[in-house]
Amino acid sequence: MTLNKFTIKEARGKLDSGEITALDLTRACLARIKEVDGEIHACLSVCEKEALVAAEEADKRLKAGETGDLLGIPYLCKDNIMTKGLKTTAASKILENYVAPYDATVIKKLKDAGAVLLGKTNLDEFAHGASTENSAYGSTKNPRDLSRVPGGSSGGSAAAVAADMCIFAIGSDTGGSIRYPASFCGVVGLKPSYGRVSRFGLLSMTSSTDVIGPLAKTAYDAALILKHIAGADERDATSAPEAAGHYEKEMFRDIGIDEIMADYVKPNQKEGAGKEDEKGLRLKGLKVGLPKEYFLKELKPEVAAQIKKAGEKLVAAGAELVEISLPYTKYVVPTYYIITPAEISSNLARFDGIGWGLSAPEASGLQEFYQANRGIGFGPEAKRRIMLGTYALSAGYYDAYYKKAQAVRALIAEDFSRAFKKVDLLLTPTAPHSAFKLGQQVDDPLAMYLEDIFVAGASLAGLPAVSVPAGEVAVADGGKDIDGKPAATMPVGAQIIGPRLKEGLVLRAAGVLERE
Repeated sequence: MTLNKFTIKEARGKLDSGEITALDLTRACLARIKEVDGEIHACLSVCEKEALVAAEEADKRLKAGETGDLLGIPYLCKDNIMTKGLKTTAASKILENYVAPYDATVIKKLKDAGAVLLGKTNLDEFAHGASTENSAYGSTKNPRDLSRVPGGSSGGSAAAVAADMCIFAIGSDTGGSIRYPASFCGVVGLKPSYGRVSRFGLLSMTSSTDVIGPLAKTAYDAALILKHIAGADERDATSAPEAAGHYEKEMFRDIGIDEIMADYVKPNQKEGAGKEDEKGLRLKGLKVGLPKEYFLKELKPEVAAQIKKAGEKLVAAGAELVEISLPYTKYVVPTYYIITPAEISSNLARFDGIGWGLSAPEASGLQEFYQANRGIGFGPEAKRRIMLGTYALSAGYYDAYYKKAQAVRALIAEDFSRAFKKVDLLLTPTAPHSAFKLGQQVDDPLAMYLEDIFVAGASLAGLPAVSVPAGEVAVADGGKDIDGKPAATMPVGAQIIGPRLKEGLVLRAAGVLERE
């Protein structure tokens, strides 16, 4: 058995039966990290000693008869989420030696559930980017093709899951930063509704769209993780008061056909009754919208073909496809890139080298001290966004830019509200193409910003969305994967967007695509 390749569901069965231990599972993941991370660079830190102690504690809990979805399951966490006693750098020089004094709410919940933290993953500095090339500590490579980016900003987390360095990972999504790398790396990436998961302990980027969520090997695993990290938090005033659900049960408890059939075949039915339900009733009665604005000429034909196949799978499961329009989609990227830099310029003002991290050499005055610290500490993309945001918020420009962008944001959200009066879910591409080459767009900020074209809309509207693998597309200039095999194809993702707080419905559709 190659333990590190297990899904949560598979590992759970082996752990509960006593066939393996949490220590076995953790050692397998740590060994895989040592084997491949020198090439991929998905991790910024690995806490081997602490992980082994946590695994031993999980084994004690298992021996005592305790059960739990995540008990003894090893995971990695994006390095912009606070972890007590461990470095939390946000992949920035300004936080190079910063050790978090407390755990984020998400980390505390995972600890309580018995999950085993292996370390922290690489990202674009302060989550500013779509390729994980903006990290102050070097780029992460896509394990499917080491010559390509893994996507961003949660590229380290996505690459780690794709390379089986962990059983699952945690990332953050502000305008696509979980879904986008999930698409490029061929894993499942879930952005919950805004407020569904506490932001307490997340280093803020864009406070009005930041969300923490899972990257996993299956939609079912993502549902299990969300169940444990979701919920209201008195330390986060923006967290939703609605109770978290049993999302895996909303997917009919499992992705196996026996469990699905048990939901439909009643005891008084004749043997064989309902056999047509195996594929037909899973999504029966659901209407799935295809927004015409997401199928633009910029969308690669081979990607569009895979999304078409995804739609056909939903139809085979009983859904009805409906073409709809989201007319304000064309304003999503410009709106996002006014609001986001504006909030970044405010949020990053706290990093001055006094209370946080880096402290530059002696300066003659406070202003010079700030300039030196922030000049050395922030990378080019962080500086770019600070300057853009400060300009948008400055006197004489606030009304013309930030205030106007917030008004357009309301129209974008209303677009989705109208759509969900006609359909239950939306199906779109996650990205307009598969993973691009390392260095291909690093010097073209505008091209990199346009990568968010299909993912930023759900973020601005605060909606749940998941990227699920939707097939492979051929690449003519492929390199080699992490195991040394030629990369002739690369994964692409289908994005499913749902109404606010309807994560269970979104995951149900994702599970259908995955099973098919």
